[in-house]
Amino acid sequence: MNLSRNDPCWCGSGQKWKKCHYPELGPNIEPSSARHYFKKWKILLKTPEQIAGIRRACRLTAWILQETCKQAKEGVTTEELNTIAHRLHIENKASPAPLGYGNPPYPKSICTSLNEVICHGIPDQRPLKKGDIVNIDVSAYFEGYFGDSSAMVMIGEVSEEKKRVVDVARESLYRSIAILKPGILLSAIGQTIEEYASSHNCSVVNQFVGHGIGVHFHEAPDVPHHYNDLQIPLVEGMTFTIEPMINAGVRTAVFDADGWTARTADGLPSAQWEHTILITRNGHEILTEWE
Repeated sequence: MNLSRNDPCWCGSGQKWKKCHYPELGPNIEPSSARHYFKKWKILLKTPEQIAGIRRACRLTAWILQETCKQAKEGVTTEELNTIAHRLHIENKASPAPLGYGNPPYPKSICTSLNEVICHGIPDQRPLKKGDIVNIDVSAYFEGYFGDSSAMVMIGEVSEEKKRVVDVARESLYRSIAILKPGILLSAIGQTIEEYASSHNCSVVNQFVGHGIGVHFHEAPDVPHHYNDLQIPLVEGMTFTIEPMINAGVRTAVFDADGWTARTADGLPSAQWEHTILITRNGHEILTEWE
């Protein structure tokens, strides 16, 4: 492929080649490697300019998530949490990526998933109660790039079962992040998560996955959290989410009529934590880490 600097980049970003993958990607990455990953797996290896933009979007995402979680208290409705998060996006010249996304269009700016809801819970007028656990999921679009992160909040004293699934979900996320570096296979993420969750009598949802992110809200590759055989070596410049959904009972999800809300098939609690990750020259960076 012979491109001039002003031609559209081969990666499909819509930018000119000189503004996208023409520059040197990093110390260990040549444009030919980026072309290989895109051609074989549709994975976009990010340039330094793109990484800087994704990092800014992720920092804002993490801050909005942190500020919203602070307001998740007994008596507060999930609709009120949505209003808070939406305002923080707009005040910082960002857009909530979920709003209007998909088919049917997602109707709110964040996801709030309570108790047995695995993911994609839609904020409503239900007030939070003592004993609830809630996942708050924020995805911000800022200055042309995306960030994505979620966290659990426990409302007052919760049952041992709920606390266990919250703790296992968080620990499985950080154990899977700890192994990340160039050359590690993508399948190792799911293996690490499922081994840990299973050892604590929890199951891993296999109907949803993490995903590439940054230039687009959802990019390649899919990132399964369960056992899998994806033989894709991690490489510098990859950005993706890890967001294990851990259930106290069976792993199966059932869906509400709204087309979004996914619940555990047995009604037992579920928990999820999520970060956006960058693979670096010698390891990784958590782009959505709270300060």
